[in-house]
Amino acid sequence: MNSVIRSKTRHQASALAVGSGLIIALGLIGCADAPGDENDELVEFASTEQSITAVGDALPGTVAADFAEAKAGFESQEEITDGVGPVMNEFACVNCHSQGATGGASTAIERRYGRVSNGVFNGLANRGGSLRQLKTVGPFTGLNGARCNPPLEVEPPEATVHNVGRLATPLFGAGLIDSLSDSAITSNQANQPTGQRGTIVRTTNLLPNPNDPNQTLNGSRVGRFGWKAGVASLAQFSADAYINEMGISTQHCIRGNSVLAFARESRPNGVANAPGCDDLAPPNGGGAFGIPAETDDVVGDCRGGVNELQDDVNLFFVFMTHLAPAPRTAIDPNINLQGGTVFNRIGCATCHLLRDYVTPSRPGNGVPGNFSFRPRTDFLVHDIGTGDGIGNDGDSVATTNRVRTAPLWGLHHRTLFLHDGSANSIEAAIARHRNQADGSRIAFNNLNASDRAAMLAAMRSD
Repeated sequence: MNSVIRSKTRHQASALAVGSGLIIALGLIGCADAPGDENDELVEFASTEQSITAVGDALPGTVAADFAEAKAGFESQEEITDGVGPVMNEFACVNCHSQGATGGASTAIERRYGRVSNGVFNGLANRGGSLRQLKTVGPFTGLNGARCNPPLEVEPPEATVHNVGRLATPLFGAGLIDSLSDSAITSNQANQPTGQRGTIVRTTNLLPNPNDPNQTLNGSRVGRFGWKAGVASLAQFSADAYINEMGISTQHCIRGNSVLAFARESRPNGVANAPGCDDLAPPNGGGAFGIPAETDDVVGDCRGGVNELQDDVNLFFVFMTHLAPAPRTAIDPNINLQGGTVFNRIGCATCHLLRDYVTPSRPGNGVPGNFSFRPRTDFLVHDIGTGDGIGNDGDSVATTNRVRTAPLWGLHHRTLFLHDGSANSIEAAIARHRNQADGSRIAFNNLNASDRAAMLAAMRSD
């Protein structure tokens, strides 16, 4: 597949039917050395017909009724009787994923904290960290008439990393990303110059897609979701958000194994809830099959090779899996060519790759096989000077300051940028780039007016 055509002489861009869903690679500033002569290379982005006509569409071949049901689940507002609480951030997935269409980004920003001691990060899990849930269900009458009033979480005094913001990420095309083999991502690292080389994040897959034989329970997988690439699969992303963002605990069966990684209720600032005071969901666990009584939604007995995600988590998973990438907006092909050439020349494409990925011939998650897509990222983490100091227990400070190269498809649906939403324009986000991205930032600042305008116009159509 020819996704990048290079030429030593200037030429006219061929007409590109962006409105019909062709996906052309362009994106935010990335990591690069100082740029070469501006006449060295022109890059024309060949695009692949994806048959996506509108943001929020399902991928080709998706059963419409199944997608509609899954979307309704993603948009459903949960209640305390469903298991929301005792502390949470929102009552529905869509409340944090709605820009452009259901599943997009938003302006919602969660908060995190932690502690660094002797150069090592501690997420202060015993004090409710690193995520600080921003809401509580408030006073209610719990089971057996208990008087309940879960407190709001506060940042504990021992924290040294304070009030870090994390912006909700868009989910368009997430199922295509989930289908990729590890090698499709690890190969990116070898093609990057030493000074800008990204770091591969390998993490434990706590909840694999039960139908994908290439994903194993608690097996190592290259992380690809989240601002730190710390989440291995969409199934895990779904269950993790359900417990941490909505406070609904779940149990699952993966090939006969009971998964309890998401079965425990949140403890506000690490303090255990009074009996019957986490929410008003019935104690579905009840101790049967080793499931904690505090588990809100369960599959049940996993013996005999049962392979099933809990119903709600499965709906979220199905929706995200089959949600298509957002198509670009129309752009003059000559501006598109000029902007893309500049983007490549100043080194943005070192991290925000200008190449297609292709799904396996028979993806385990049911997305189309041999499907070309271009998310404009290497899925690696880099130190570009915007790191937030949050990581996993035992991480070095250097590790906590790396962030995943943000995918840039659907960029025109977003209003806030960077991990904490602190930039309200593409230019402001570029200005924040440092360290491994210093060369690209400086080169952008030195662009002439025509090249700068073309690059930004191309990016804003993405």
